[in-house]
Amino acid sequence: MFIPFQEANSFERPAKFTFPFYYSPHPIALKAVELLQERLKTGNFHHDFGIGNAQRNGAIGKMFGVLVVENQAGQLGYIAAFSGKLGNSNHHEGFVPPVYDLLDPSGFFRKEEIEVNDLTLELHRLEKNEAYVQLKNEVEEYRMTFSKWIEDEKAQLKQHKKQRQAKRDAANQQDSPAYQLLIEGLKEESIRQQIQFKQQHYTKKVALDELEESLRHFDNQLAELREKRAAMSADIQRRIFESYTFLNSTQETKSLLAIFKETPFKTPPAGAGECAAPKLLQFAFLNELKPIALAEFWWGISPESEVKIHQEFYPACRGKCEPILAHMLQGIELDINPMSINPAEGKELEILFEDEYLLLVNKPAEFLSVPGKTIADSVQTRIQHLYPYATGPLLVHRLDMSTSGIILIAKKKDIHESLQKQFLKRSVEKRYIALLQGYVKSSHGEIELPLRVDLEDRPRQLVCYEHGKHALTKYEVLERTKGHTRVYFYPHTGRTHQLRVHAAHASGLNAPIIGDDLYGQKSDRLYLHAEYFSFWHPITKERVEITCPAPF
Repeated sequence: MFIPFQEANSFERPAKFTFPFYYSPHPIALKAVELLQERLKTGNFHHDFGIGNAQRNGAIGKMFGVLVVENQAGQLGYIAAFSGKLGNSNHHEGFVPPVYDLLDPSGFFRKEEIEVNDLTLELHRLEKNEAYVQLKNEVEEYRMTFSKWIEDEKAQLKQHKKQRQAKRDAANQQDSPAYQLLIEGLKEESIRQQIQFKQQHYTKKVALDELEESLRHFDNQLAELREKRAAMSADIQRRIFESYTFLNSTQETKSLLAIFKETPFKTPPAGAGECAAPKLLQFAFLNELKPIALAEFWWGISPESEVKIHQEFYPACRGKCEPILAHMLQGIELDINPMSINPAEGKELEILFEDEYLLLVNKPAEFLSVPGKTIADSVQTRIQHLYPYATGPLLVHRLDMSTSGIILIAKKKDIHESLQKQFLKRSVEKRYIALLQGYVKSSHGEIELPLRVDLEDRPRQLVCYEHGKHALTKYEVLERTKGHTRVYFYPHTGRTHQLRVHAAHASGLNAPIIGDDLYGQKSDRLYLHAEYFSFWHPITKERVEITCPAPF
């Protein structure tokens, strides 16, 4: 598994280990990546990565990782891993094994999986049982017929009541014996009809109860099978989580259950422990290899829901890996977390327009709109400092930290509410300018891809047609030069990372914004700028239009 470098002395070692959730690969890790990718180009892994295929046809890319390590002899080299399984196998020559092998035929999972599958088949057989299906149809049909009969009978009783009242009203000798006889006869008629209805209702209800009881016999069988399957699946899942045990540099061991017990969610997400980084560190600690540097990259076609670019580097996912790596990297000195450094240090807000009610500012790139988890400095805090007597939430809308451009700010609560209503009514006009990596063929168009947060890797967004929120962007190409495309974006909705995903996704423009460190490649900045803003002034009722040219 350990592959030594041929020219180890030529590599400068990093002073600290890679911070896995936000990093640029160290040159020594890039060398390992280069060597691994050469193997991937020529190896046969019985897996279709979709490289060079025009059609997807079930192809899917895969995340790979390299860990540069030092062995006990002081020799530098690397080990490699893939996330999940590859070619329906957990084991491939030259790659570290899984932390726990779910595919091991002698393991409990494979054996009990068969039992769960047998229960599932039994459930399906019972659900499709001819007698059960017929009985369900009979019950449903009888319920509908019974309900219609009750409705018709009540309508008829109501009509009879009206007819009796009409007879009473038509009788004009109320003191006569004939009138009294009429009244008594009408009462008897009413009682007789009520008794008849109740008798028929009882008979029909008994028949329905008998059918439903027969159906309950089947339903109870199904419920018992489902409960048994759920209990068995839960027990298997618990044992799987207990079987995944992770080491750290001090040889302390923790299971997945113990690791995630300390998190807000308490329970590990599906697939936890199967990512490349935990596999690599586990193998290193088991074999007394010292971790030096880490890098993970995507190989192959992008998933349909995500933006993953072939050969691009990506950080470890936070949802699955952050709790695991927090344990595994204990005792190892890490590079500083870039997200803990205030990127707005030394930057100023430019005021573009101001009156006693509101103002518009030009936010620089890498400047928070509102305070973050670790950094308080933001547009919000700076405006609060400048206008200590301002009321209300201040910021009418936000921009991503990496996006520069116009932000609208209200000095008074009622002004903020008025401007917010304009956003809701879509009477506010916004225009962004962006520089894209790649060539966009169409001169203009619309991108409509629903978005939701990636629960396992916040703040990344996914394209999701089932649970995603509607997201619509119009675009206009301005120029195409040297493999880049300059565009105007007109967002009609305001979803998180909407423009970034709509630009980068294969079903969007398939051209990430230059400098997009989430959906593209890092650069000196994110080349996205909110340059035009137009709205109705809440007090003057005049249209306010502000343009702030892009700095690129």
